[in-house]
Amino acid sequence: MSIEKIAVIGGGAWGTALAQVAAADGRDVLLWAMEDDVCQAINAIHENPIYLKGIPLSPSIRATQKFSELNDVDAWLVVTPAQHMRAVLSRSPCPNMPLVLCSKGIEERSGKLLHDVAKEVCATSPIAVLSGPTFAHEVAAGLPTAVTLACEDEALGEELRDRIAMPTFRTYLTDDVAGAEVGGAIKNVLAIGCGIVEGKGLGQNARSALIARGFAEMMRFGEAMGARRETLAGLSGLGDLVLTCTSTASRNFSLGKAIGEGQNAADLMKDRTTVAEGAHTAPVLDRIAGEKGIDMPITAAVAALLSGKVTIDDALEALLSRPPRPEIA
Repeated sequence: MSIEKIAVIGGGAWGTALAQVAAADGRDVLLWAMEDDVCQAINAIHENPIYLKGIPLSPSIRATQKFSELNDVDAWLVVTPAQHMRAVLSRSPCPNMPLVLCSKGIEERSGKLLHDVAKEVCATSPIAVLSGPTFAHEVAAGLPTAVTLACEDEALGEELRDRIAMPTFRTYLTDDVAGAEVGGAIKNVLAIGCGIVEGKGLGQNARSALIARGFAEMMRFGEAMGARRETLAGLSGLGDLVLTCTSTASRNFSLGKAIGEGQNAADLMKDRTTVAEGAHTAPVLDRIAGEKGIDMPITAAVAALLSGKVTIDDALEALLSRPPRPEIA
């Protein structure tokens, strides 16, 4: 099949940035957004001042609130918040066209990876996953970025890759859909933990240790979910983990930093305009790990902190008092 016209489902910062990538060289892109003011601004002044302020957008991007306009395209990039993906796809006409899932998380209610959610709702649509170390404002500004595109159908993956790739947006193919999703979901939880370390003033050694031991948790969980180790060691796993755990430009890291500084987690999440997906992923990830017998102490600590069950000092003491064990186990 030939993929030319792209629709982006979701008008947040990441959806807008991907629309900018897909609109390179003046190619037409249709962006669906829930917010009327987002659509009006994109169409009138070619900017998304709510979620991506200060980035001029291609005039070939047109925004709409109407699902009925999304049928006349060749593929959808689905960039809704993870916990709303099922509801948004359920409202859509579910075309028999590729759905490229660009959100990162695990559905809280069902515990399912997002490609399984999409398959339930849009059973006849081919599914791919786009993931990797990507700050939206850098992508939209054309700064160099590399991502993983996971698709079980190699020919379709190549077609999608060629349509959205550009010199500053390099796309690497894999057929490991589960691996690409697991990395993107777990790194958000670990980024909250790294933010807490920063906000609490626990030092760079502690953050580095959390990243490394968190990556071990990602590997254990990923293998239990059918992911391949090499995928988790790539852009969508380790690459995204390093980026998200080391910068306040990360929503999840910023949330953790504020918690580490003593602010209340529930109040912080209630007041946020943008979504820190790790706050939704942590409890379901902890639940699945418990059900499957996967050792994930950092994940459990972050989930307990977010729920208010423990203090930072309690969580730290529990982690540091764990019995010694081999590093590779």
